Amino acid sequence: MQGEKRYSDYSTYLNHIFPQKMQKISVNGGFSCPNRDGKISTGGCTFCNNHTFHPDYCQPDKSITQQLEEGIAFFSRKYKSMRYLAYFQSYTNTYGETDKIIAKYEEALAHPSVDGLIIGTRPDCMADDLLAYLSQKARQKYIMVEYGVESTCDETLRLINRGHTFATAQATIRKSAEAQIHTSAHLILGLPQEDRSTMLSHAKALGELPLETIKLHQLQIIKGTAMEKQIIEHPEWFHLFDAEEYIELIIDFLELLPREIIVERFVSSSPKELLIAPDWGLKNYEFTAKLEKRLKERDSWQGKLFEKK
Repeated sequence: MQGEKRYSDYSTYLNHIFPQKMQKISVNGGFSCPNRDGKISTGGCTFCNNHTFHPDYCQPDKSITQQLEEGIAFFSRKYKSMRYLAYFQSYTNTYGETDKIIAKYEEALAHPSVDGLIIGTRPDCMADDLLAYLSQKARQKYIMVEYGVESTCDETLRLINRGHTFATAQATIRKSAEAQIHTSAHLILGLPQEDRSTMLSHAKALGELPLETIKLHQLQIIKGTAMEKQIIEHPEWFHLFDAEEYIELIIDFLELLPREIIVERFVSSSPKELLIAPDWGLKNYEFTAKLEKRLKERDSWQGKLFEKK
C-alpha cells in the first residue's frame, strides 16, 4: 500500500467533491432537543454537554449570517480562496416546525461563500416533509445529514438515555440515502458496559448501512453531565482508554469497516476546563499520525477483514 492511505480519509473525500479547499463553519440555530424539552426526556443524554461543541462566536442570540461572517473572518486569515460549509451542530438541528427550520438553512445557503450544509441531528427527528426539502436542495447544493447513532446496542442506548433504538437509526439512514442526501453517522467508542467485542460489532452493523461517512470518538467524561455522577457511583461500568489502547481498537474497527465509508474523525478533543478524563495530551493530528504509523507497523488497512454479505 505504498503511497496510499490505509483508510478512507475525509480531506481526500472533500477534494474529490469540491475544486477548492473547504472549511466547516459551526452555526448555532437555537434548536432544542426532545431529550431535554420533555418530549422524550428532560435529562438529555448522559454524556452530553453542548458547551464542548461550539466556538465562542457561535451563539444563538446572533443571526446565522452574523455567525457565518465571524467564522469566515477567522478562517479566511489562513486561506483566502477557501469556501465554506455551514455546520448546524449543537443540539438537534431538524427538531421543530419545518418552515422555521428551513428558514435557518436558507439563510445559511444565501451567504455567497457557503456551498452547502452539514446538519447534526437525531435519527428520530427527521420529518418526512423536511427530508423531502433536503432531498430537493441536495440537487443544487451539498447537503450532509449527520445522525447521532452513538451505539448499535439498544441496551446501551437505554443506559445513556438516548431515547431511540438502533432500528430507528437504521431506518432513517436508509431513507436519507434513498433521498440522495449525503448521510453520516456519529459513534462513541467506550460507552458504559460495552466491551471490546460489542464495540467492534458496531463496525459490522454500520458497515451494512448506506453511509457515506462516519465520525468516531473516544468516550470522554465531561463536567456537568449525568455521566460525571455515574462514573463515581458505578466505576465498574466504565473503561477509559489510554491513547495506545484506543489506537489498537480503532485499527481493529477499521479492519471490519467497508473501505467505501469515509472516516471523518477518530477522536474528539473537549475543552480542558470541561474535560475530566481521559486527557491524552494529544492534538487530533498528533493522534492521527500515531494511528497511521501503527497501521503500517501492523500492515493493516480499512476493510482488511470486511466480508460483504
